[in-house]
This record gives sequence, structure tokens and C-alpha cells, in this order.
Amino acid sequence: MPNSTISSLLLHGLPFYTDAQLARELGVSRSTVFRWRRESRIPRRVHRDRLEELLNRSEQRKPRRSKQRFTFIDLFAGIGGMRLGLEAVGGRCVYSCERDKFARETYLSNFESGAHPFDHDINDVDPNEIRDHDLLAAGFPCQPFSVAGVSKKNALGLPHGFNCKEQGNLFFKIRDILIAKKPAAFILENVKNLQSHDRGNTFKVIEGVLKKELGYQLQTRVINAKGWLPQNRERIFMVGFREANDFDFTGMHVKHPDKGPTLASILHTEDGTESCEPPYTNDDELKTVNLEKYRLTRHLWTYLKDYAKKHRALGNGFGYGKFTPDQKARTLSARYYKDGSEILIDRGGNKYPRRLTPRECARLMGFEDPFSIPVSDTQAYRQFGNAVAVPVVTAIAKYMLRYLSKTVDSQQPPLPNI
Repeated sequence: MPNSTISSLLLHGLPFYTDAQLARELGVSRSTVFRWRRESRIPRRVHRDRLEELLNRSEQRKPRRSKQRFTFIDLFAGIGGMRLGLEAVGGRCVYSCERDKFARETYLSNFESGAHPFDHDINDVDPNEIRDHDLLAAGFPCQPFSVAGVSKKNALGLPHGFNCKEQGNLFFKIRDILIAKKPAAFILENVKNLQSHDRGNTFKVIEGVLKKELGYQLQTRVINAKGWLPQNRERIFMVGFREANDFDFTGMHVKHPDKGPTLASILHTEDGTESCEPPYTNDDELKTVNLEKYRLTRHLWTYLKDYAKKHRALGNGFGYGKFTPDQKARTLSARYYKDGSEILIDRGGNKYPRRLTPRECARLMGFEDPFSIPVSDTQAYRQFGNAVAVPVVTAIAKYMLRYLSKTVDSQQPPLPNI
């Protein structure tokens, strides 16, 4: 196989294979696949032959339209976490919508631009004009319902939940689209606190709309991503089907939180096996993390220690979180850009800890290398902190697929050519 073909193949991605899957198939590290993609190293002959076999196998699979294929729309798309999870099981995105311009920049740098309509503000969209689809996916804004978001708004005397004019009413945009397009199913994601917000009244409204008003068969489950990713991240997922079936969300296998990977799986290796990725790592022999950029200053580290000490004396749990590579982290939040205090990497001894780099945050959320990060660190930290855990969406979508496929095959017309 010519080197140009290898480069093209790796840059555009083998159909049906993620970087991690390619690494397993070829018996190499994920960072090696990443270096091949960046054309900083050429695969050995044995790996080239294996790549050609995988390419031929993929080409054979390509023309056959799988019965499990389905279309979906990506609302409040963020940087595409829902999309990646659904595409991993054969989903095909036919419409996207995202308001934040920086999130759109990241989204469009990772997914084909112009392949389907992409609106900016759901408030300006006529639900009837959205393309028909089999599944509606939405991680609608969580800030009006999260513990931190509610506390902040209360402190500022601002309304939260459905009373938040800017974000609280966006769930009803989902309702309007479900009414207009009647997709076979939906998957929604939000913070765990959604269930208890306003003493449970908020969630009662959501349940009433989805079940009683729209007639969907709704099931919910709080899932911790800790079994897939090295962080404690509990989120509520809401799955609904338009037609009654025997789908049982409680029957889905969830990886045990104690058996998941550790931070070592997402940290820069710093042993020379990764390619240099400025500004995250240095172009030295070991490709070390850029400490000038990500190491805490003496002033900030002193402040965080004093802040934690003060709150411990008051009996509060506020403070920084410092972790070694063999541990798992707290939840990555959108405020990480401020000081990184919830997840600091212990560098041993009296050395000042460091923040995660944006690349490490991407991996922490399940966005596999070489997911493009075209924005500033501040925006990247916000985006990954707000993102959905990709492998959790993949697991749920895979579990839904049998039930969704039956509905799509029996009731939906052939997939449109987009």
C-alpha cells in the first residue's frame, strides 16, 4: 500500500473503526495511531498489510445498508459528544443546532461541514422545517438545574429552572419538535439534580409532557461514567419510545465504577511515545507536558490550600482535588478554566501540581485522539466540562438499537440520500 494511501486512510478514518479499535487490531498504542495520522511516522510493513486487510473488509461492508442504521438530530449539540456516541452504533446525523459560536467552531472542525442543515439558535427554528428523523438527541442546558447553577443564581437573586428565561424553557423546544416530527425515539441527558430540582416539581413537569402530553414510553436512569472513564460523573439519561415495547432501561449493563480506568489512561505519557502537540506538550525527547503553561503558580497553589484549610475548619467540604495517575478524578466541570482546582495532577514531593491539558480533558470525556481542539484553552475547558461522556451514550444507544431498529424497519421510509 503506498504511503499516500496510508496517510489518506488514517487521516479520514477507517469506517467502523475508532483510534482505540485500530490500536487493538494492530497491537500498537493509541498514540502510535495518532502519530501515523499526523504523518510523523510511517507504519511498518506488517502494520501496512494489516491496514490494507481492514480497508478491504470495510469496503466490503460499505455498500450493505445495515438494518440497524437510523437517522438522528443533534440538538444543543455542544461539541458533538452525543453525535459521536450515536454514530458509533450506526446512527446518521441529519440536523444539528448549537448556539455557542466557540462550540460550533469545535463541532465543525470535527464533523463534515455542509453535509446537513446546522442552525445556531433553536428559538429561531420552525420545528416543522427540521428534517424527518428516527431519533431526537439532546443534552439540553443543565445550568438552570445543576446544584452549582442553582446556588449561583440564588446568590445573585436570579431565577433558575424553568423560570430562567435564557435557558430554562429550552426543554419545551424539544417538546415542540417531538410534536411536529414524531420521531420513533429520543435520548435526553442532564445533571442528576434535575430529578430533585424545585422539590421534584421540575421533573414532574418533564415527565408529564413526555408521557402524558406526547404519549412516549419514558424511562430514566442515573448513570455514572466512572466505569468507562476515570472521573466520577453522574448524569440522568431519559429514553423514550413512541411505540410501546419491552425496553427496560434497568436491564442495561453498566460498567462497575470501581473497575473503570485510572487517570493514567488519559494523561500524556511523557515517555516519548506520543507526538508533540503544542502548546500541550513540549518538543523534547520525552514530549513532556508544558509546565510553564499548566503548572500552578506558587500564589495560586497557596491560595487553594489556604481556602481548603479554612473550609475544613468550618466543617465544609470545599477545596481542591489532587490526584495521582493511579486514581480517578472528581467531575470535570465547565468552571475548570478558572483554576483547575477540582482536578489537579500530583507531581510528587513538594512540586506544585498541574492542571489537565485540554487534550487530557478530551480523553477524560471519551473524545478520542485526534479529536480537533481549535479553540483557546478557556473555551476548550468549558466545552469538555459541559460535554456528555461519549462512551456512556454509545452504551445506551447500543442497548436501544434493537428496539429502535424494529420501529424504524417497520414504520419508516428508506433513509434519505444526504
